Amino acid sequence: MRFGVVVSEWNTEITEALFEGARNTFLKFGTAEADIIRRDVPGSFELTLGAQLLAETEQFDAIICIGVVIQGETKHFDFICEAVGQGITNLNIKYNLPVIFGVLTPNTMQQALDRAGGVHGNKGDEAAITAIKMAALKRELEN
Repeated sequence: MRFGVVVSEWNTEITEALFEGARNTFLKFGTAEADIIRRDVPGSFELTLGAQLLAETEQFDAIICIGVVIQGETKHFDFICEAVGQGITNLNIKYNLPVIFGVLTPNTMQQALDRAGGVHGNKGDEAAITAIKMAALKRELEN
């Protein structure tokens, strides 16, 4: 299988850890390094377009969107999280392709760290497992 991974450059300490979790999981389950294609985007809001551009190439069995949006003092958090969640959902339907929501939405930086290889594991790992399972399901039902 071939996987696309779109990674937000915002909060790189978190997104790099999430990407490494996903990458290591893909490798552990037999994906070749050359079949893990990473593309970076400036922030989480741009994940949807980044994933769409990858989906349009028709080269991937699944795509993961990796980002983190940390709650702040303004409504910015709500707008970004809702837009990204809805955008990723729409891509799944539009392209009939698993596009996985690997975006953390914690209240604090510590909660993000805890989910990017800390006490709550690595959500990048979970996103990769989801991508593998959904791509396998799609292949099974198409055959």
